[in-house]
Amino acid sequence: MGGCISISLQSNIDSLGANCCDFISGRARYVYKLEENLDALNTALEELIDEKNDLVRRVSIAEQQQLKRLDKVQRWISRAEAMETEANALILRRSQEIGRLCLCGYCSKSYKSSYEYGKTVCEKLAEVTDLQSKGRFEVVAEREPMAPVIEIPVEPTVGLELLFGEVWRDLSDENVRTIGLYGMGGVGKTTLLKKINNSFLDAPNSKCYVIWVVVSKDHNLEKIQNDIGEKTGYCDDTWKSRNIQQKAEDIYKVLSKKKFVLLLDDIWERIDLGKIGLPLPNRQNGSKVIFTTRSKEVCFEMEADKKVEVMCLSWDKSWELFREKVGEEALNVHPDIPDLAQVVAKECDGLPLALITIGRAMACKRTPQEWRYAIHVLKNSASEFPVMGDEVFPLLKFSYDNLANEKIRSCFLYCALFPEDWEIKRDDLINYWMCEGFLDEHADINGLQGQGYTIIGSLLYACLLEESSEGSNHVKMHDVIRDMALWIARGCGEAGNRVLVNTSAPSVQWLKIEKLEVERISLMRNRIQNLAGSPTCPNLLTLLLHGNHLCQISKGFFEFMPKLTVLDLSHNTFLSYLPVEISNLASLQYLNLANTSIKELPRELQKLVMLKYLNLGHLRLLDVIPQEVILSFSRLQVFNVYMCGMSERIVKDSVQCGGNELLVQELQYLKHIITLGVSFKCVTALGRFLDSEMLRNSTQSLCLQYLSTLQNLNLSSLCNMERLEVLTINSCTSLEELKTDCDSERRDQSQSHVNVPLQCSVFPSKELFLSLRYFSIERCPKVKDLTGLIFAPNLVSLSIISCIAVEEIISVDKLGDALEVVKSLEPFLRLENLELITLPKLMNIYSKPLPFQCLKLIEVERCEKLKKLPINSNITRGSNLTIKGERSWWNELEWDDDITKEVFLPCFKAYKLQS
Repeated sequence: MGGCISISLQSNIDSLGANCCDFISGRARYVYKLEENLDALNTALEELIDEKNDLVRRVSIAEQQQLKRLDKVQRWISRAEAMETEANALILRRSQEIGRLCLCGYCSKSYKSSYEYGKTVCEKLAEVTDLQSKGRFEVVAEREPMAPVIEIPVEPTVGLELLFGEVWRDLSDENVRTIGLYGMGGVGKTTLLKKINNSFLDAPNSKCYVIWVVVSKDHNLEKIQNDIGEKTGYCDDTWKSRNIQQKAEDIYKVLSKKKFVLLLDDIWERIDLGKIGLPLPNRQNGSKVIFTTRSKEVCFEMEADKKVEVMCLSWDKSWELFREKVGEEALNVHPDIPDLAQVVAKECDGLPLALITIGRAMACKRTPQEWRYAIHVLKNSASEFPVMGDEVFPLLKFSYDNLANEKIRSCFLYCALFPEDWEIKRDDLINYWMCEGFLDEHADINGLQGQGYTIIGSLLYACLLEESSEGSNHVKMHDVIRDMALWIARGCGEAGNRVLVNTSAPSVQWLKIEKLEVERISLMRNRIQNLAGSPTCPNLLTLLLHGNHLCQISKGFFEFMPKLTVLDLSHNTFLSYLPVEISNLASLQYLNLANTSIKELPRELQKLVMLKYLNLGHLRLLDVIPQEVILSFSRLQVFNVYMCGMSERIVKDSVQCGGNELLVQELQYLKHIITLGVSFKCVTALGRFLDSEMLRNSTQSLCLQYLSTLQNLNLSSLCNMERLEVLTINSCTSLEELKTDCDSERRDQSQSHVNVPLQCSVFPSKELFLSLRYFSIERCPKVKDLTGLIFAPNLVSLSIISCIAVEEIISVDKLGDALEVVKSLEPFLRLENLELITLPKLMNIYSKPLPFQCLKLIEVERCEKLKKLPINSNITRGSNLTIKGERSWWNELEWDDDITKEVFLPCFKAYKLQS
């Protein structure tokens, strides 16, 4: 028995020893194979990272093609990134853990730690290998579901409500599969189609996909397929390169599984929907096709189940739409405009596009003359009015190529000759264009201005010009548009440069080029001092040197400019003489010498018989205009001697001798004058001037100066000067009153035009000073008020300087019997600038607060007794108003209430008086 026990014990001991060896040898593997496992982990990790990067790259490419990555792909990438972080953390401990090994790596100084680390490495290796095996994806992304409806911007519709309701009901009829909307161009078909498209946004129960495609006249099937493909998820370049049949199969594959509505805008001929790949609409799929066309015949060719004519609007809807586009502001500028606007709207004959485009074009028209000219064009030559469609010619668009005709294109390019951000006066542009031959030279003033203002308005609407900060009388060109215009004029980068423009640059001399082939040169606002040499410019038509520092022009400078038509030397304040050789410019039609220091015109100037425009305005030192020089300009249409020769010097043999009496005589021989600016220093000369209907009707600017015998100026004598915009009265030391005698039945025609001191009676509305925009009076020490200005409702600027007796501007007491008539008048409603300088007795501007809807600037200096301004926070707009004056004057102003004071407090800007 003892032997048996011994044998059993020995067996158990042997079994236990074997198990311990197996256990010890298994744990030992994590230790002695640590380096091998770390190498394997590092390799596997690199392969995993490569696999992940390749997958991310594939996903990125797919997403660029508007595809969406699969969720399982994203999960794998996230796991791989996490695995990468965990494995790198283990690998970073490599040096530390390897350093603990001993006995050739079979043992460790910290056996437990090495075992645990080795086991973790081994497990992580298995995880990396497993994750890598699961990261092989054939498809990484798929197309996102197609948006059912994409909203299209559309303006509110007018007059289409009933028609829309009809078409919308037809879409619910299972027997109506295809609907054709037909009608003339610009009648509103596209607008109606957009409204149908957007209405599906509010019809979620329709469960259909709406696809919008613009076809146009020059369509092709491939373009239509590409547009439909973008809506159905085929938008990459690879798909677009497929042939028509392949694209058709793809489109059919998608749309055959969906209910859709295809909207085709502006088709001109039958389109084979089958070739495009479109499943034909039927009762089973419930799909629809709606298209617009100008031809009813196309509706039959497209086999439309429903043909809907989109007709012009009724009169009430037409007027509603036109009013909306013109705007109430434009309609309320002048009392005649609403009636004229209705005439224009009726000429559109209910066509929405004409109503919209003409309405927008007329929105900037501020005078009845512009509206009458529009009526004239629409009635007599509608093709010249910019409208769009089959029956109406296209309106000016937003680019040069789409301007209506070459005349307007030329006018547009001309605007680029001015410096950047230049505020261009409309009348100045028209005068340039007139002499350049862009306008009808035989037109009268209404026709000429009408053409000019209409062209400017067209460019404004086309966004090629914009309104300037100077107001509606000025326009400017956007810098980028100006650059584009210069690029066009210079041949679009190719041969054919026609202009040389270098404005607002620090140039101090004329470009030293012996020969120039260009047609137009603009060197405005530089610092050119001398015009030297004899440059050869055989094709030069225009030379603009406005605003330089010119003081000398060589004799031969103009010798080789045979075609020069426009020469602008204005605003060269140092230029005191003209070379006689300027008279050799036989083609010259435009000569502007305004605001220079020229003292005498050479007699040889009379050779310029082609002149249409001569501006001598503000040549205060010009005392010598030789007799018969002006008489030679038989073609002259615009002549300006406003504020010219303002000294009291008398020079013999000059037309200015005797206060411009000889000037009046010569002007009467100029039968083509349409715009005139004049100055008078003699009452007799003024009287003779006013006796001439032609001269009165042409006068735009009038200056009365040094009329020492004038005691009472009857403003009524100026009422029939319908174009008078500027009136200046200066240094009339005996002038006491500005009278108005408005009762034509009581007027004594035999009495002097200017010395009739009658009291104001009834003032017929037709005799209002509607055209007067700028009025200034200076150094008239006996004038006490300017009540007559209440009859100038369109005044923009009012300047009163050094009139030491003025107590009140508008005196209610002086109105007398006319008080009831003028109660409806709002003085200074359009006034923008009010200048009151050195008026020591001025106490009142007007008896009550005024609306001042347009007022931008009030400037008050040395008006100590003026304690109150006619402004009130309830009626006067103060947001854009600036009030300049002395701080002491401002502090003593009286206000209706504290609220008014607080409102206008930010408007004040104090300035220091010059000592």
